[in-house]
Amino acid sequence: MRNLHLILFFAIILSACSNSKNAVEDGYNKQLAEKLGADEYGMRMYQFVILKTGSAKIENKDSINSLFRGHLANIGRLADEGKLVIAGPFGKNEKQYRGLYIFKTKDKSETEILLQSDPAIKAGLLAAEIYPWYGSAALETYLPFHKQIEKVKP
Repeated sequence: MRNLHLILFFAIILSACSNSKNAVEDGYNKQLAEKLGADEYGMRMYQFVILKTGSAKIENKDSINSLFRGHLANIGRLADEGKLVIAGPFGKNEKQYRGLYIFKTKDKSETEILLQSDPAIKAGLLAAEIYPWYGSAALETYLPFHKQIEKVKP
């Protein structure tokens, strides 16, 4: 009886392994993978940015509001240009983390250049930490849907 269970177990494992390869190939879209810059796993490198509270001490509320309006406009511009895939704020936390960006850029230096186009970063209101990140190449495909569900622009 025990041998029967082992044989059945291995038969199921072998069947799953042989079917899983075909299942992936059956749904594979080479053109989409190439368009998105996907590797053979459907993944790609991004630059993951954590925005933190910067060192600048700006007291004037109008100045702060102006910098954040520019910050939001810059996010929209970079997303429209296809360089910024994800952006959003964090909830209140003890580490002073304010938000994140995920950039579709080649390396840290290209990301640093784009970050300098953000008025809140340039003024020191926000500071950025940049990390290479490996994620799904399909990540950016949500953006057209977001525009369809966004009732009010920030």
